Amino acid sequence: MVQKKKGPPPLPGARLQAPRRGRGRPPAYDPEVALDKAQETFWKRGYAATSLDELSAATGMNRPSLYNAFGDKRALYLKTLERYRAKSNAAVAEAFTDGRPLRQALRAICDALLAIWLSGDEGPRGCYLIGTAVTEAATEPAVREQLLASMRSSDAGFARLIERGAARGEVRPGSDPAALGRLAAATVHTLALRARIGTPPDELAAVVEALVDTVCGPE
Repeated sequence: MVQKKKGPPPLPGARLQAPRRGRGRPPAYDPEVALDKAQETFWKRGYAATSLDELSAATGMNRPSLYNAFGDKRALYLKTLERYRAKSNAAVAEAFTDGRPLRQALRAICDALLAIWLSGDEGPRGCYLIGTAVTEAATEPAVREQLLASMRSSDAGFARLIERGAARGEVRPGSDPAALGRLAAATVHTLALRARIGTPPDELAAVVEALVDTVCGPE
């Protein structure tokens, strides 16, 4: 029997290399970063005016990768709305729940949201949900549900906050916490619009103080 010749032994310290991967494999991506980039694009251009090519360029993902990760453009947009709502809620959660005096809580909530709405590389951006979803809500039921859910949550959150303040004697006597909660939420939505169109910060602060005085009475 003829024996095959063995090759030379590996050099000391040498390691076998794994075979190289073939070209064409999609690059790894961070879904959180991709959602942030997609949100920035929608925020700047609006849902309808944003193309898949622009989303692909912003996220660094080709169209098939975008679809596999998030679904179609509509599904991606809905995911960015959910993410934005979660981040906004987290920004104000402490002020809503930590038991601080009502005046301080209302100011802290408005200040935290204005910090988001006044940010942006190209100027104040306002609220992502209100700024982009209102237009689409007329024809997109899923978008409309997101918007309605956000508004109902705001109404209820402010109503609970004001009810706790009323129990401590921090609200005008005879006031309706539910009605004041809706008023507070509506004022916050107005702040978002005013921030988006470049209203000066001192005027926004005056709106906040008017809300506080309406709910709690003048100091």
